[in-house]
Amino acid sequence: MANLLAGEKSPYLLQHKDNPVHWRPWGEAAFAAAKKEDKPILLSIGYSTCHWCHVMERESFADPKVAEVMNRHFVCVKLDREERPDVDKVYMTAVQAMTGQGGWPLNAFLTPELKPFFGGTYFPPDSRWGRPGWPQLLERIAQLWRERRADVDGDARRMSEAVAGHLAAEGERAKPGREALAAAVAALKRAFDPVHGGFGDAPKFPMPSYQRLLLRLAARSDDEESAGMALSSLRAMGRGGVYDQVGGGLHRYSTDEQWRVPHFEKMLYDNAQLLENLGDALLYKPDAELRRLLERTVAYLERDLRHPEGGFYSAEDADSLPPGETDPHAKAEGAFYLWTPDEVADSLAGDSIAFNRRYGIVADGNALHDPHGEFTGRSIPYDADPTAMPEERAAPARERLRADRESRPRPSLDDKVLASWNGLAVTGLSRCFVATGETRLLRLADGAADFVRARLADESGRVLRHRWRDGDAAVPGMADDYAFMAQGLVDLYEAGFDPARLAWALDLAEEALARFAAPGGGAYLTAEGAAPELLARAIEDHDGVEPAPSSVLADACLRLHELTGREPLRRFADLTLERFGGRLGERPSALPYLACALDRALGPSRLVVIAGLELPGGTEMVKAVRAKLRPGLVVAGFTAKTMAATAALVPAVAGMELGEKARAFLCEDGACGLPTEKAAELFRRLDGR
Repeated sequence: MANLLAGEKSPYLLQHKDNPVHWRPWGEAAFAAAKKEDKPILLSIGYSTCHWCHVMERESFADPKVAEVMNRHFVCVKLDREERPDVDKVYMTAVQAMTGQGGWPLNAFLTPELKPFFGGTYFPPDSRWGRPGWPQLLERIAQLWRERRADVDGDARRMSEAVAGHLAAEGERAKPGREALAAAVAALKRAFDPVHGGFGDAPKFPMPSYQRLLLRLAARSDDEESAGMALSSLRAMGRGGVYDQVGGGLHRYSTDEQWRVPHFEKMLYDNAQLLENLGDALLYKPDAELRRLLERTVAYLERDLRHPEGGFYSAEDADSLPPGETDPHAKAEGAFYLWTPDEVADSLAGDSIAFNRRYGIVADGNALHDPHGEFTGRSIPYDADPTAMPEERAAPARERLRADRESRPRPSLDDKVLASWNGLAVTGLSRCFVATGETRLLRLADGAADFVRARLADESGRVLRHRWRDGDAAVPGMADDYAFMAQGLVDLYEAGFDPARLAWALDLAEEALARFAAPGGGAYLTAEGAAPELLARAIEDHDGVEPAPSSVLADACLRLHELTGREPLRRFADLTLERFGGRLGERPSALPYLACALDRALGPSRLVVIAGLELPGGTEMVKAVRAKLRPGLVVAGFTAKTMAATAALVPAVAGMELGEKARAFLCEDGACGLPTEKAAELFRRLDGR
């Protein structure tokens, strides 16, 4: 037996292909081997940009002596959580139930029937920090398997039943109203950090769904306090070390409450959702600082995460080799992003003093805390003093520094393309186009959608695969793939008014309902029958760093219903809101994205149809509907060329005629009022004046 990962496509699995551990990929061959050899399965789950996954790999999995113990006692299986989030969800739930905590690397011990009986996260190579050493733990579990097999099997059975029950738990059903929205805002106000922005204490995560909800409710009610929490949080992240001040792009999270010291990995889903919020923020109120943040984030995605054919890669690692280092085992977190004053001086010469003052780069390093000694004497750029160097000087200085930084060893790139995260990118770029009118953003959004259609969808477009890499599309699409892409395509339709985008969004939403809808609403994480080895199919009941597919699909279905009038879409959304109504009541801030859907469902929701986009006045009509953030508004439009295709999808268009000028119709409750040819009049009608 040997390591079998070399033939895999996952960058994470390929990082382990040279380990002396006899790793197998997740699948029937591994399960059959465990049954034949009567060995427990050691399932180790992580992802390519996971810092502690790298640490455990260097300390234990690359050690031949440790590998010998693993190979002797276990069938060892490696899994990429980003390829199989459905599997990860099951065993993360089990480990959290056993230990009270979770994270990656996730190491779970399973019976050959895939039932978990023990697990944890990172284990050191020897006993420390109150954790057993990994080799000692392996020997102890192997002993239990040999000597107390009945107890192990009983524990595994009970744990599997508990996990299945938890993942399929039916919460209290209730029809939520505006009181749930008020409670969510109140909860966020209590958690808000008025000094540093963001929510909660360290470690501090971006939590994009919080900003999304606050901005949209503020636009409904002119609640300046809610808007202020969202806007100040976006500014604080953009000024902090959690944002890559030199090259653009948001890091994973901040280890401190001041947004100064990040965990340095960069994820597509964080940056895509940041773009959506920046677009909404600019629609709410023009802001030069946030506009620059938007432009720098788009530049990062286009330059460093974009496949030449238009799709976006998944992530960049936190770890890389320090400048001048050649030992592949000497990678350190953040090495690519840290600076000394002398390094800045080498790049910027006379501008370096002002740059260092503005970005807090000092001789002895500026990390607030550095428990592992990785940042000693080096600084993390953050916008410490904007007055020290005006933006017109800082921008070219940043670009010179970025160009010089390219000579350093880069963090590794996770170049798989996920349908779900590309759906988030389509939304973010489309919303930014609506806010700014920059056609490049629309082209980028179109490119990502076209990539998914060409590489991750079947010929009909209705069936998605989850992952593409190096010419290979694999893993049946999951609920978040369909939900995020459907929502992204609705956003892309409202940005460019291409009826083909709307038709595809409708196909994906209806396919998602057929594949994933649970009885009574809600959406499963995995398709029925697609993964028979799973102990349970989970229904996500919170919007975390990524929104729950149920939340996104509910909002997308409400928008599609407004456009197409298809009642099953509205029923699904209403049932989903009812299914999670109790959850919204108990923990109002747990589902902020779903709260946005609730706001839309409660209305008033309105449809504007612009007839004759290419005619005189058409551009002004589009500008009128995009002049401010209007969360309940859905917009359709057509030209003479697209009128028939649009009418086939949007019943309100049937019977409309084109005149000599563009006309706009405001439709409410399925009925459209008299048209107007004046953009100013449309603006007044939208504002109820």
